[in-house]
Amino acid sequence: MDTTLPSVANPARGTLPPAGLLGALGNLPGRAKLMAGLAVALLAAVAATAMLRSQQPEWRVLYANLSDKDGGAVIAALSQLNVQHRFSEGGGAVMVPASQVHEARLKLASQGLPKGGAVGFELMENQRFGVTQFQERLNFQRGLEGELARSIMALSAVQSARIHLALPQQTAFLREQQKPSASVLLTLHGGRTLERGQIAGIVHLVASSVPELNPDTVSVVDQHGNLLSQNAGAAPNGLDSAQLLHVRQLEQGLAARVLAIVEPIVGVGNVKTQIAADIDFTQSESTAEIYTPNQGSAPAAIRSQQLSEAPGGAGGAAQANANATGVAGVLSNQPPATAASPVNGPAPALTAGGTALAAGGVKRDAVTNYEVDKTVRVVRSATGVVKRLSAAVVLNHATVTASDGKVTTAALTAAQIEQITGLVREAIGYSKERGDSLSVANAPFSVAPAAPPAAELPMWQRPEILDLARSLGGWIALPMLALIIVLGLVRPALKLGRNPSPLRTLETTVQDPLSLPSPEASPPVALLGGQPSLQQAQLEDIRQLAKQNPGTVANVVRNWVNQPT
Repeated sequence: MDTTLPSVANPARGTLPPAGLLGALGNLPGRAKLMAGLAVALLAAVAATAMLRSQQPEWRVLYANLSDKDGGAVIAALSQLNVQHRFSEGGGAVMVPASQVHEARLKLASQGLPKGGAVGFELMENQRFGVTQFQERLNFQRGLEGELARSIMALSAVQSARIHLALPQQTAFLREQQKPSASVLLTLHGGRTLERGQIAGIVHLVASSVPELNPDTVSVVDQHGNLLSQNAGAAPNGLDSAQLLHVRQLEQGLAARVLAIVEPIVGVGNVKTQIAADIDFTQSESTAEIYTPNQGSAPAAIRSQQLSEAPGGAGGAAQANANATGVAGVLSNQPPATAASPVNGPAPALTAGGTALAAGGVKRDAVTNYEVDKTVRVVRSATGVVKRLSAAVVLNHATVTASDGKVTTAALTAAQIEQITGLVREAIGYSKERGDSLSVANAPFSVAPAAPPAAELPMWQRPEILDLARSLGGWIALPMLALIIVLGLVRPALKLGRNPSPLRTLETTVQDPLSLPSPEASPPVALLGGQPSLQQAQLEDIRQLAKQNPGTVANVVRNWVNQPT
């Protein structure tokens, strides 16, 4: 038996709302409509955010650590090129889309940007007509300083550089000419330093770029005012940085030798050593010339020899006087000189005047010069000679394990200490004549409490996880937000539309009293032995609501009565 009654539409209020989506939305209660509208607005916002995020380009650094002047010039050039750009936090870097990084760098390089904060030789290209010689020389000096600063800033540790050149004006007088000099001010990146080789490279770079500039007259200073360059003879009463480095390396090398030979005996960490080296860096040079006479039967070396012959005797003298020409006087009437006798061979016969006569009345003069042995010796003493070594070695007590497994410590024996002392002497090159000293001691080491192990960072605090979350968080958060909106707003709104509240059923039902089934026409559910129909369930809900909230039901009936028919 069918217990449902057909519902009759009220002709005074028109027909039922049309079916479909609009009809379903129209039948929703007010709260469900509000939730559905809010859900649609939020979903539209999520979709718009995802679209904008997908269209946003990936930004890459174009230039970093730009000065204010260079940064402004780069931004103006990017604006003219219609290239999107933005600044990082603090304005320390200019960023452009990743696809335009190389193209933007090439275009800016064609314009000479960035200039690096220094003006180079391009200053000479913009000179006006009619500049004086002083202005031209000054512009050349500024351009040279700028080019040198750019070259030095190419080093990775140098952030910026300034160079001051003192170029004296050349004159025609050599005695009044002055040598040029230079000073370099470096600003290093945080936490970076320059090695000695790099400082020497900067000094020689500047000295090689300026004519007649001596490297000793180039001073390099950092941003804290520390002198980085060390000129020759700058520290006559002490050691320079190179010498101090040599001493430190020598001491560390000797200490490493001691550890390498003693640790296998006493164990790693059971020996401590310190070595002090006294090194002589004095430079001396001596030159000696030694002359040695001819000794033994060795033939002497002849350097030069001169022999002259002339007729001798009375006839010869008369003939010589007859043939003499010139003006008579003191010079013409001098007696002949005494002839030199040769070293080897018989002495020639002498006349009454001391003139050597040869056979046949011929006078012969011979002069022979011999070489003398000479030795030239130049001695240069080596620098960095070790004058004295002082070494101190401390040994820990030996670890002894008893038969019962108990671990104790005991002092080393005298034989063991003597053996280790001999090894240390040979390792450091001990010399008693040089005055070296060595001390080996045995003492227990104090054990420091073990440091607690470093706590491992949780996964959500690790840098790589944080970076991954930043990169993927946006794409994961948007779908999750859309899912929350659907489950939190759309789904409850649909449930409210499918299962209206008893009050809503009462309002929609009492507005059409003909649709209410009569109690007589509806037999009890228990007698039928079946499930209650939808109208019976609604009627039962209305009855329960009338019992619980009679005032609400009375208001609904009053509104129904007051409505025009």
